[in-house]
Amino acid sequence: MGRQFTYLILLIAVLTMLPLRSPAPFVFSPGEGWTYEPVGGGGKWRRERAKDQLEVAQQALDNKDYSLAARASKYLLRAWPLSDYAAEAQYIAARCLEADGNDEKAFAAYQKMFETYPKSDKLKDVFKRQYEIALRFLNGQRFKLWGIIPFMSNMDKTAGLFEKIVETGPYSDVAPHAQLRAGAAREKQKNYPEAVVAYERAADRYHDQPIIAADALYRAGISQHKQATTAEYDQGTAGQAIATLTDLITLFPEDKRVPEAKRIIASLKNEEARGNFKIAEFYTNRKQWNGALIYYNEVLLSGINSPLSAAARERIDQIKQQLQATTPK
Repeated sequence: MGRQFTYLILLIAVLTMLPLRSPAPFVFSPGEGWTYEPVGGGGKWRRERAKDQLEVAQQALDNKDYSLAARASKYLLRAWPLSDYAAEAQYIAARCLEADGNDEKAFAAYQKMFETYPKSDKLKDVFKRQYEIALRFLNGQRFKLWGIIPFMSNMDKTAGLFEKIVETGPYSDVAPHAQLRAGAAREKQKNYPEAVVAYERAADRYHDQPIIAADALYRAGISQHKQATTAEYDQGTAGQAIATLTDLITLFPEDKRVPEAKRIIASLKNEEARGNFKIAEFYTNRKQWNGALIYYNEVLLSGINSPLSAAARERIDQIKQQLQATTPK
């Protein structure tokens, strides 16, 4: 028994002296999660200075090695959060998320640039990248369930992304376009009142930019037109659409959409005339002559070229004759 034990001890001693090849380990680091480290290369991408660490991250990004670029930049942010290189590392981390198709997370990572590094020279580019992300969602890209599974498009979230861009930098290069696209997202929702609010905000805030202001007025008028003609005809909203499109024609008479705006106005006025004529007929059937006269006159005012104008004039003449006949002399 003693001899076997001695042999066992000798065997263990020999084995511990032999060089062994072990499989490449997965290493867990707080803030990074599990990462794969090559044999003998654990930490080769880590540096002892923030500047050198940023060089690793930037080179990996340039080489489109987004996994390494993300690890290197996150390590810098964790090890040197207050360094002069942290803003650039945050930017690289966001770029990696965007490159990997994690657009919603990338948008949030870019947003952190404004909150944590407001003096970064990357902010102009960050606005553009956030705008491009929001545009992809506006064009139908799906938001991810749990940040993993493409689930469904969401115009409410999309409008929120555009609104965040405007809120963060209302006078940035992309803000006027983002404000318009917020309205477009609401239109896709068929939330026409909110679309009108977004467009009117664009027209008001960026009135000194004719292209933006004209586009905003036209889109606001179209949204009001859609709202007016959805389900039952809404005369109040139709009137708002007429007023908005009239502003477009008055302020921007050379705009190429003016003929279309005039056509819509004519159509809406005819609809107004039809609605007023129905109300006038309601009062006429009940022999409430004063009410009938008011609405027949509205037909003439709202749709002077309407086919109903002649009928309205005829009814007015008949009512006046009726009133004269019944008035004591």
